[in-house]
Amino acid sequence: MMDREFIVLLSSFRRLLRRNANNAVKKMIKKTHPADLAKIFRSFTDHERRAIFDLIQDVHYKAELIAELDSDIFHELLVNFKTEKIKELIVELPGDDQADVLDRLPDEIEQDVIELMNSKESREIDELLKYSPESAGGLMVTLPFKMHEDSTVKEAIETVQAQEDMELVFYIYIVDQDNRLTGVLSLRELLSASPEDKLKKIMRTDLITVDPTTDQEVVARIVSRYDFMAIPVVDDKDHLLGIITVDDIIDVIREEATEDFLQMVGAGRDREILFKSTFEEAKLRFPWLFATWIGGVVASGIVNSFGDLLKQVVALAAFMPIIAGMGGNIGTQSATIVIRGLTTGRVDLREIGKVIFKEIRVGLTLGFAYGLGLAILVQILYPSAGIMVGIVVGLGIGSVMLLAAFMGTIAPLLLDKFKTDPAVATGPFVTTSIDILGMLIYFSIATALL
Repeated sequence: MMDREFIVLLSSFRRLLRRNANNAVKKMIKKTHPADLAKIFRSFTDHERRAIFDLIQDVHYKAELIAELDSDIFHELLVNFKTEKIKELIVELPGDDQADVLDRLPDEIEQDVIELMNSKESREIDELLKYSPESAGGLMVTLPFKMHEDSTVKEAIETVQAQEDMELVFYIYIVDQDNRLTGVLSLRELLSASPEDKLKKIMRTDLITVDPTTDQEVVARIVSRYDFMAIPVVDDKDHLLGIITVDDIIDVIREEATEDFLQMVGAGRDREILFKSTFEEAKLRFPWLFATWIGGVVASGIVNSFGDLLKQVVALAAFMPIIAGMGGNIGTQSATIVIRGLTTGRVDLREIGKVIFKEIRVGLTLGFAYGLGLAILVQILYPSAGIMVGIVVGLGIGSVMLLAAFMGTIAPLLLDKFKTDPAVATGPFVTTSIDILGMLIYFSIATALL
């Protein structure tokens, strides 16, 4: 949905609600995709959300809407819902979405809803809920389309045509008598084969699978690398447990990117921080900013310890902000490039030396260019300061940019090596360490040369 369309829909809904034109609102709801309505809900007031939610009569539509809603809005709308009503909505969703919705409910309500389901439904949900929501097991659909390896192409096509309610069929998964995954076929390969061929004769056996405990970010990386539309989930004995489809992977990529960006700027990792109250958002951001605050105090102490030098050469103080700013920027750039490379698999930890050396060369090149430019600028702006001040400032910014490129590269690589989310490295850690070390290097050079 484009921004202009979003604004038109939002204003139209509000205008109709003010006029109590409920029939017109219902017609607009039918014409609006649940995902688009969920986006519009972010801009509604509490009263507007409740009014529109209550006007939705189609249970399946309402179920799809709650699956798309942000967590805070989700809880707000379902807080007074009876367990039976929640159950009626949840059973309208695919298995993986059912597990996601249930996982967002309070534990006691979740258990009550599961108890209301029939035994088959509850078994499927229990199978999904035993895995983390951010793992392959939490994302998978437990009823993939599968055929026995001795089935013929004709039988497989007829079975596909007979299906009425199943997850998107991108591939035919082929299993043996023990439900072990032995091969896979795309629909195109199936339709182009001879009707009498057995599936085990034409199937592909070079399988790429994930186990149910695999982190969702790793799953997304595999699907992205091989351009799959779905990927099978198997246990340690190759039993087919389910599949993860590309629509879920797209959601994972968006969520992980949002989380990484928030951590990179030191805003926590809650993807729905915009919908928190003022106090809650401040509480989430406080610990991340505290590290920066401590770093600033330390940096100011370093500057104060060189007070006599600053009194003698006032021009040095004028260039402190640009040195700190350039160092922080190049450090963040290097860290972002490395984190992106780790996420997409383009950076291999076995070649860590090559990655570090390249970023050091980049930092050295940029440091030399900006250092030379700043040294010349000092002579133009402060001709009475002398050529040595220009050299100090040039060497200072060059050294700090070189250090920042190194810090921005090595921090996420080390964190990833020690199984820690590397996105946290580009927040206060990198910028604060560069501020402290940068000022120390700058004044150390000035003390040595002046």
